[in-house]
Amino acid sequence: MTVAIDRATGKRLGDREPRRPGPGGRLKRSWQKYWYAYAMIAPVVVVLGTIVLYPLAYGFYLTLTDANSLNTARTIGVNEIAATYQFIGLDNYADILWGPTAYDRFWSHFVWTIFWTAACVFLHYTIGLGLALLLNQKLRGRTVYRLLLVLPWAVPTFVTVFGWRFMLADAGIINMALDGLGLPSPAWLEDTFWQRFAAIMVNTWCGVPFMMVSLLGGLQSIDTTLYEAAEMDGANAWQRFRYVTVPGLRSVSSTVVLLGVIWTFNQFAVIFLLFGNTAPDAQILVTWAYQLGFGQQPRDFAQSAAYGILLLAILIVFTSFYRRWLNRNDQQLAI
Repeated sequence: MTVAIDRATGKRLGDREPRRPGPGGRLKRSWQKYWYAYAMIAPVVVVLGTIVLYPLAYGFYLTLTDANSLNTARTIGVNEIAATYQFIGLDNYADILWGPTAYDRFWSHFVWTIFWTAACVFLHYTIGLGLALLLNQKLRGRTVYRLLLVLPWAVPTFVTVFGWRFMLADAGIINMALDGLGLPSPAWLEDTFWQRFAAIMVNTWCGVPFMMVSLLGGLQSIDTTLYEAAEMDGANAWQRFRYVTVPGLRSVSSTVVLLGVIWTFNQFAVIFLLFGNTAPDAQILVTWAYQLGFGQQPRDFAQSAAYGILLLAILIVFTSFYRRWLNRNDQQLAI
């Protein structure tokens, strides 16, 4: 029996092409093969959808309306008042970014938030790295030093901030010490410049221990033979730090800096607990969004939700560019 063969494809002529399963068939085969995995992740998907995706979707919907505390559904005694807010599209975003009060309500807070984030993360990283390098040495009582330096991180944030608020008050211990030294005592909680300075100082106190612990772990993972080889080649302390320590900490540093930016950009507790609503010029975007939604009358739910969506968009854009920049630098180093 003679079989005709197609020279181009190597297939027998007359054979039918195997039928590819459609989307429904592929889904069915995937379910039959991986049903156990789907069953295991289903509770996680349900929980994330309930506490993350649904509030996010509902918040985005509110940004497309004019919802506030006067036109949303509410109950007063036995009377139920129906919602009367309307769909207005992207007007909230246009008003925030380009409206007549856009600078006072958004851009001034945006600039201060960027400066606050950059200053805090820079101080977190540099001070944390310095302390990590110090604790990585063989010192007497090193365990005690580590415990004392981690303590600000272990104490709840609200306790730490309230402690600083009492110390920074006009009759607090810091101003008393400055008066005793004959130095001027700033209005830490009243003057705009000193409010911002105090906010950065308190957040630095709260954030340095995390950086220190993370970078200390990175330092201890660097092979000590690299330092020995560099020292044998005549490298001094600065050269060993530049060409051994910094590259060895690259992966840890990129992660903690990204986390530090995200956490600091959204650091609500420090600003809110330190000043409340008494420092309008020291509010970062996340606390300003809270003030719009819950700290004024009428409460502007739509504008507050729009600020939240804008914050999310800013962080997504930053993270994307940051990861691309890291990947490009990694490729250049590999070459």
